[in-house]
Amino acid sequence: MVKIVALYGSPRQGGNTDTLLDKVVEGASIAGSLEKFYARDFRISGCAACECCNDTGICVIDDEMNRLYAYLEEADLIFMASPVYFYGMSAQLKLIIDRSQTMWARHSLPAYKNKCNSEGSIRTGYLIAAGATKGSKLFVGMELTAKYFYDALGMRYGGGLFFRGLDGKEDILAKADFMEEARIFGINAIKNKP
Repeated sequence: MVKIVALYGSPRQGGNTDTLLDKVVEGASIAGSLEKFYARDFRISGCAACECCNDTGICVIDDEMNRLYAYLEEADLIFMASPVYFYGMSAQLKLIIDRSQTMWARHSLPAYKNKCNSEGSIRTGYLIAAGATKGSKLFVGMELTAKYFYDALGMRYGGGLFFRGLDGKEDILAKADFMEEARIFGINAIKNKP
């Protein structure tokens, strides 16, 4: 069974990216188990840059991020969604990404070597993002962050699904074609899984 993790990055409950990610996992979850995590509900400190994880592969900060590490390490598929904030991720999702530095530190530790290699990985991560503006580079920063986040987790980046012109909390509800595209994206992620 495929282990699927959905990371909801919006600070706004029931907004556009929540709805889009619900549709993605609706399409994907028919083939696996699903765990949903809402970044807005986690009380997480920022990375302290203490570098303790470089020696142990374990973060010394004792907070709710500790609930996530095992799921991130074991997931076959991760879908994360975020609205655009200044051409980047939401602060809530970025905290989770930054605290995954401990998983990057594991790349150089012999005990974790087999789980850290993203080259040829069958574990795959995807990004779903929505923004209001039409800027040609609206999703570039987010996509780079996603790519390197998944690399830190020993996963390959499978690509993204990006929507423009969504700003109001429920704008997505008037876009049935966007929601269907999201559902099909989830189905295809399962079909294309190596």
